[in-house]
Amino acid sequence: MAKGRDYYEVLGVSKSASADEVKRAYRNLARKYHPDVNKESGAADKFKEINEAYQVLSDPNKRSQYDYYGTAGAQSGFGGGSGGAGFEGFDFSGGFQGFGEFGDLFDAFFSQGQGGRRGGGHERGEDLRMDVRITLENAAHGVERELEVPHLITCTTCKGNGAKPGTSPSRCQSCNGSGQVRKSQRTILGSFTQVVPCSICHGTGNVINSPCPDCKGSGREKMRHKVKVKVPAGIDSGYRLRVAGAGNAGSRGGGAGDLYVFVTVEPHPIFNRDGENLYYKTQISFVQAILGDEIEIPTLDGKVMLKIPPGTQPNTNFKVKGKGLPSLEHREHGSLYVLVEIEIPARISKQQEDLLRKFNHA
Repeated sequence: MAKGRDYYEVLGVSKSASADEVKRAYRNLARKYHPDVNKESGAADKFKEINEAYQVLSDPNKRSQYDYYGTAGAQSGFGGGSGGAGFEGFDFSGGFQGFGEFGDLFDAFFSQGQGGRRGGGHERGEDLRMDVRITLENAAHGVERELEVPHLITCTTCKGNGAKPGTSPSRCQSCNGSGQVRKSQRTILGSFTQVVPCSICHGTGNVINSPCPDCKGSGREKMRHKVKVKVPAGIDSGYRLRVAGAGNAGSRGGGAGDLYVFVTVEPHPIFNRDGENLYYKTQISFVQAILGDEIEIPTLDGKVMLKIPPGTQPNTNFKVKGKGLPSLEHREHGSLYVLVEIEIPARISKQQEDLLRKFNHA
């Protein structure tokens, strides 16, 4: 699904749309864009996008989390896990999935599928996203950041079952605890049997008669935890770091999701970066260019001296090895390239003019 696309916009419904309105919109669009019916280019991608939106908006719990966390909530909400989780690794792909495959929805609507949630099954918590901005100096040396992550944890009152302490969920009589019901329907494509989540227990297989007063029967509660994230030296914008288990807590005993930290390296006021190499521009006088000199230049590790040989030409590039950024793949550092421009004075004294004329006629 395109980044930033709103699920309600995909189905063409308002945020206050009822479950029936969402279902009707989904069915109309699914009939229109199903690959067996629509052979136009892009129809399959559109069909997958429609199913992704419906998977979230048709599930009361997922829809609630999506509304709570905003446009990206369903894929990157905020969630469980304890503070101090360690750095697990970094990812080059630039995006992440919060749901997995959507094949069950394809099967459920168009065939004898077995989509929907299994009664009493453990569901993994959602993956979460946070964005971090660091300086170029941080990227060169590495940095540790402490993030305050709002997320969902297992309810401490009901221990995650959603029932008021002293009570227990009971088996759903509508689906006999399976969490699924079969429905037959005639459509323009023919007769189909749907396997859909039970509307009474919402696919859980259980009914909570006395909801927990703290989590209102969801089995999870909102909390903020501090998580330390180690940003490795050499990282660049677009990389993401994964902190395992720092996502939302799973429901019905399922494992916690992960936290993905997307890194942006801020532009530097004097250095330009290209991978592991840095580029810096400076000026010298025409006298320094002719006679040679030694000048002081900045690096990310402090100032160093650069030798300017006699007869240096305008726009000469000098390479300073090892003064770039470290590589994520190996131990070597990039280089610093110094572009030297020759500064021509706008005004000179009479004595300087005479000397230059004598030099020109020598």
